[in-house]
Amino acid sequence: MYRLHLVPYGTKIDFIKYSKYTISIAIAAIVICISFLCFKGLNYGIDFKGGYIFEVTMPSTPDVPEMRTNLSNLGLGNASIQQFGGPNDLLIKLEQSKEEGDGQAKAIQKIKDSLGKDVVYKRIETVGPKVGNELVANAVKAVGFALLAMLIYIIVRFEWQFAMCAVAALINDCTIIFGMFSIFPLEFSETSITAILLTASYSINDTVVIFDRIRENLRRYRNLPTSEVINKSLNSTLSRTILTATTTLLAVFSLYLFGGKVIASLALPIMVGIAVGTFSPICIASPLLMFLNLKPKTEKINRGEPTI
Repeated sequence: MYRLHLVPYGTKIDFIKYSKYTISIAIAAIVICISFLCFKGLNYGIDFKGGYIFEVTMPSTPDVPEMRTNLSNLGLGNASIQQFGGPNDLLIKLEQSKEEGDGQAKAIQKIKDSLGKDVVYKRIETVGPKVGNELVANAVKAVGFALLAMLIYIIVRFEWQFAMCAVAALINDCTIIFGMFSIFPLEFSETSITAILLTASYSINDTVVIFDRIRENLRRYRNLPTSEVINKSLNSTLSRTILTATTTLLAVFSLYLFGGKVIASLALPIMVGIAVGTFSPICIASPLLMFLNLKPKTEKINRGEPTI
């Protein structure tokens, strides 16, 4: 059976040698992202800053791009339109008017006038700023609890050095994704939290695979320097890492190209997350083990196995 190998057998890349550059790049990226988050902030979507949600059934198949343009020109902010169910069923979201009472009623009437006649309104909701603030707090808690749970898992399965390095890589990944929503004109919504958690999950999965090989080789090659053991482990798992990342990127890239605007807004940060989540276990988490005094194990994997 033919097996695809994107990385040739016998590859010997000295990752530890170049780790000072990769870690410096990661630190610079984190500083830039945090700076943008502090001074520019996030472009919150309707889910967080409030708005109007309409669930409607149109009398005929709508022209979604034209409808989105017409609604955006109402002066209420950008409109988000998502098709679901049948081709005539739409979920419409617009930013909330700053006015209260009659101002909101007038804004809803303007939206109805723009949609036209014979429209069936299944649901009309107004999301207030208070609900949005609660969603922001819950989103931060979700990411924080996810990182804490992963830290506990790594400590239980590996040593504390592995846990610290894994969480450092996860913080790098999540910070870069958060920063991407601030640097670029991307709307930060509930789906953005999904992209961040997916990035953390992808990264920790790759990190666990690599750390497992490092731990195995630390027991097998007890007389080798730790740096050489880490390089050997990274090179032996590199083909699997690149192949997994490539196939996943191809699938998500297809969604980005052909899934429409709503799906594309979710697929883009996931693609960036996969790239970052592939980079950090190799170039951040594993080299950081060198700075935490990680030593080869004294026991062998199997009785009678020769040491090198």
